[in-house]
Amino acid sequence: MSDEHDHHDGDADHELRVSKIRDGTVIDHVRGGQALNVLAILGIDGTNGEEVSVGMNVPSNRFARKDIVKVEGRELSQDEVDVLSLIAPDATINIVRNYDVVEKHRVERPGVVEGVLSCPNAGCITTGDEPVISRFSVLEDGVRCSYCETIVRDEIASLIDT
Repeated sequence: MSDEHDHHDGDADHELRVSKIRDGTVIDHVRGGQALNVLAILGIDGTNGEEVSVGMNVPSNRFARKDIVKVEGRELSQDEVDVLSLIAPDATINIVRNYDVVEKHRVERPGVVEGVLSCPNAGCITTGDEPVISRFSVLEDGVRCSYCETIVRDEIASLIDT
């Protein structure tokens, strides 16, 4: 028999099989365990009926494990990609139209992000009642508040304003 489910030749049995999306975005090569943070950044919690496929901690050639997120019917804005780069600096963004990948690019970390993170320093001018938009310089291993100089290296995802 040549049914594809019956053959057992090497890697075919170990492939990740997730259905293709017709139109939307595939975020690939996300560090293992970060897919739910990716969904949070995108404001996707399942209540608006978005079609989303998530693979978590799947085998990867580039990393030991990776996550992958597929969002049907949505192309990411540059602002969304910039924020994603903070928690998924090695991610690849694939734009899909009519089942074909029409754009594919690696995320690039911006030098600065504005209005997307909350400073964890309670004394920072951005956390009070002042109408000041947060601004962070993006470092190699974290971010630094442009106002109070607080550096954040871990848990950046918890500071994202959604």
